[in-house]
Amino acid sequence: MNEPRLNLPELTVSELSAALKRTLEDAYGYVRVRGELGNVKYHSSGHVYLDLKDDKACLTGVIWRSSAARIKVKLEAGLEVVVTGRITTYPGQSKYQIVIETLEPAGLGALMALLEERKKKLAAEGVFDAARKQLLPFLPAIVGVVTSPTGAVIRDILHRLADRFPRRVLVWPVKVQGEGAAEQVAAAIWGFNALLEVGPIPRPHLLIVARGGGSLEDLWAFNEEIVARAAAASLIPLISAVGHETDVTLIDFAADRRAPTPTAAAEMAVPVRAELIAQIAGLGQRHVAGWARGMETRRKELRAAMRLLPTAETLLAEPRQRLDAATDRLPRALKANAQIHHTQFSRVAARLSPAPLRAHTGRCREKVSAFGERAQRAVDVLRHRRRERFAGLSTRLAVALRANMEAQRSHIARSRERTQALAERAGRAAHTLILQKAAMLDRAGGLLDALSYRGVLARGFALVRDARRRPLRSATEVSPGLALEIEFADGRVGARAEGAPTTFAPPRMAKPRKRGGGDPGQGSLFG
Repeated sequence: MNEPRLNLPELTVSELSAALKRTLEDAYGYVRVRGELGNVKYHSSGHVYLDLKDDKACLTGVIWRSSAARIKVKLEAGLEVVVTGRITTYPGQSKYQIVIETLEPAGLGALMALLEERKKKLAAEGVFDAARKQLLPFLPAIVGVVTSPTGAVIRDILHRLADRFPRRVLVWPVKVQGEGAAEQVAAAIWGFNALLEVGPIPRPHLLIVARGGGSLEDLWAFNEEIVARAAAASLIPLISAVGHETDVTLIDFAADRRAPTPTAAAEMAVPVRAELIAQIAGLGQRHVAGWARGMETRRKELRAAMRLLPTAETLLAEPRQRLDAATDRLPRALKANAQIHHTQFSRVAARLSPAPLRAHTGRCREKVSAFGERAQRAVDVLRHRRRERFAGLSTRLAVALRANMEAQRSHIARSRERTQALAERAGRAAHTLILQKAAMLDRAGGLLDALSYRGVLARGFALVRDARRRPLRSATEVSPGLALEIEFADGRVGARAEGAPTTFAPPRMAKPRKRGGGDPGQGSLFG
């Protein structure tokens, strides 16, 4: 067994941690590392904490806020990156870490792989479905533009709209690259959709999300899920005009229409006013010419139809002849009809003798009697059932009344006991309160006696007042011949001042001697 080395110097934990920190920073002052991101956490302070790992090891990393603002790509777990920074230690947790100063994707392949994975995910959720896309309005009155207010894109769009068909344009200024750009673009799309159709700022009829060309990293804000989902959820038709014709971002798939350039987006938004006017004029001329040709064709058809129609005499000849024939047959038909009805009435009158009527009346009378007897029996049965039901209800009501009476008596007894208990408690509480108030009154009286001037008079002092019973507090207020009233503890007496008032000077205290001067001896205590 090895003997402990007692001659080694003792170090505190902080000293040992500081020595390890210096050693590690001197050996790996500035390094460049490639790995895959994991456990990415954006802190509220602006710092970013992450893990950099490969298949065998894991390295903790931190990006301070000043460096995180320069990173264009939003960091996500699984992204392969190349970082440069300093290796250091964190003594609070006994671990080493890398302070990252620069970070960039490990080639375009990593970004394209991430973009493809995100595209598949959104497509599987139906964000890019063609059935969800809306048709663009033919001539929007208000066009909303989401872009940077300082770039050339907005000027190109405004210039193109003014050339083709001037429309009202609402610009929502946003960042188009860098930290927070994706959130601002999504917030602008949601903000335009939240506007009221009739309000101080009316809601646009068409949206254009535009940005100039750039690298994949520069356009990465438009590949974020939040932007694609906002574009897909927009109730306002949206045109995506990000980058040049060869640049493709996720918002292009989620938008209702993709434009190769911002200028092309302006051309999609509105038609050419002059061409529209010429087209409308041509359609108007075609409409008038077509109407004239149709009227002429109908006029010819009407003339041809008029030649084929018969005259009024021809149309009325046959009906007039049928009317004359019917007029001739009408008297004979009326006589025959009357004879038929007379025969039927005679046949029926033979059957209407008194005997059948008496028999029918007797049968009806018997039925009425039978119905009367059945009704009387039904009334008797119903009366008997109602009497039995009322008897049962009376019995139940009497029992219920007795039970209710007993319950009320029990409730009254409990209430009486509770009232008596409360009265006793109230009496005790009132007695206790009176005792407390009496004690407080005694204490207040004692305090009043202690603070009263009569206690001072009882100790042998007197209170001097003038003729108007105002107390005199100094001798200078008394003049010769002034009428006085002197109050003692046991009464008052009148008096009159004689002679001038005499004042008493307070005793003088001895002044301390100055050191180093005067009499070197002790000196007098009274000066």
